[in-house]
Amino acid sequence: MNLKRTATIAVVGGALAAWLAGAATSNRALPPPIVTETAPIDARGAALANEIARLRERLRPSATPNQPARNLFVFHTAAPRPAPIPVAPKSALSEAAPLVPLVAQPALKLAGIAEDPGPNGTTERTAIISGEGQLFMVKEGENVTPRYRVVKVSADVVELLDLSTNTPRRLALR
Repeated sequence: MNLKRTATIAVVGGALAAWLAGAATSNRALPPPIVTETAPIDARGAALANEIARLRERLRPSATPNQPARNLFVFHTAAPRPAPIPVAPKSALSEAAPLVPLVAQPALKLAGIAEDPGPNGTTERTAIISGEGQLFMVKEGENVTPRYRVVKVSADVVELLDLSTNTPRRLALR
C-alpha cells in the first residue's frame, strides 16, 4: 500500500504540474514590435550634435603650451638683474642740450564757428570745439582746456596757444 500511495501522489502531482505549466504559457502569436520613426527635427538635432563634437575636436589644442618664463599671477619676483654695462664718459663739448619731451596733444576738433552781430556793428565769433569728451564754446581770450587759450577765431580757423610750451596750434573746419 505504501507503493501504491506513492505512485498515486507522483501521478497526481505530475498532472497538476503539467496543468499549471499549460495555464502559464499561451500559444497565441505575438504581435510585431512597434517601430517609431524619428521625427525630422530629431535627425537634425543628432546631425547638429555630431557637428558640434567634430568642431570641439578640431578646436582642441594639438600642442601643449610651454611653461611660462614668469608667473602671471605674482606681482613681483626677486629675479636677479643683470649688471649695468659701464659706459665710457663723454666729453663736455659733445653733449647736446637735453630735449624737452613732447607731451601728447589732446584730440581737439573744430566742430563749427558761430557768428553773432556785436553791439558796435562788428561780428563776434564763437568757436565750437569738441575734445576730451566735452563740447567747448569759446571766444577769443578764453581757455579751451587748462592747457589751451584761444588767440584768434577767424571764419574757418581757430588759433590756440599751448600755455605749457607757448606754441601755437591751429584747428580748421573740415
